Amino acid sequence: MFEARQLVFYYAVTPVHMGAGSAIGAIDSPIQREVHTRHPMFAGAGLKGALRHHVSRAWPGEKDRTGLINRIFGPDTGASDFAGALSLTDAQLVALPVRSLKGGFAWVSSPVALARLKRLAELAGVTAEWKVPGVAENQALMAADGLLVDGKPNGKLILEAFEFKKAEGDCAVIAKWLAENAFTEANAYFADKLKTDLVVLSDTDFAHFARHAMVVEPHVRINDESGTADDGGLFYVENLPPESILVGLAQASIERYKKGERDKVAERMDKAQDVLDIVLKGKGDLPGIAGKPLQIGGDASTGRGLVIVQAVAGGEQ
Repeated sequence: MFEARQLVFYYAVTPVHMGAGSAIGAIDSPIQREVHTRHPMFAGAGLKGALRHHVSRAWPGEKDRTGLINRIFGPDTGASDFAGALSLTDAQLVALPVRSLKGGFAWVSSPVALARLKRLAELAGVTAEWKVPGVAENQALMAADGLLVDGKPNGKLILEAFEFKKAEGDCAVIAKWLAENAFTEANAYFADKLKTDLVVLSDTDFAHFARHAMVVEPHVRINDESGTADDGGLFYVENLPPESILVGLAQASIERYKKGERDKVAERMDKAQDVLDIVLKGKGDLPGIAGKPLQIGGDASTGRGLVIVQAVAGGEQ
């Protein structure tokens, strides 16, 4: 069905709350997580909805039923009339920011997270000339030695309250590739930091941070009359921390139409890549989203959910 694909990175600038509904436990409003890994994720349906809302504001002249927005995303109503041409997959976790004793924070990843990134890159025709590393538990594969507490090759890495021994080898090639592909030019400082501050932990050690290194915020609903908290007015909301990096695919098919309306469209998109190009790069006075901020998830009025979308063009797929 899909004839064109591009790799898309999502870089969190603020905390992001892509909600999963209510839960039993200390956190009243958790974020979305994969069932099998428990890694944080962005559901493709939520991403597509946020992107549709974004372009509806950015392309104000394209909202009518036969307009470009409906042709790309599918009709608002009467979904059986024709299928949309664009699909966004779930965004998978690549790297998490974790507090480090040296350097402020490190970007932490794992073999599973990197293997999934490499698989998506290959599906999109993006060259990733690095191998997925292996690393033992309680050890850390590092891009450089700057995060070690004494700056020496035999030093220790301290992430939050945990100590890790430096593993043999490094992940500098992966860090450089990720920095060059996941960041825009406006984020050059963070790209340079990633080149030296990427850490690869075992899947088991990474799973701990993926589960417990989130931003948890208390919210209080105040009663206007008493000036105190309402009964049940205290609740806790989980957020993915800023500087998190996720990745997914943007896929497209050729444009489809309601029966009998194909000839009514003056400028048809008869190539799937045309669909991706107009959404990601833009066309004429219609701005694309690549390299731009996108608001996703809840609590937007309190500054949550701002991510930068970075698309990576590939070769033949």
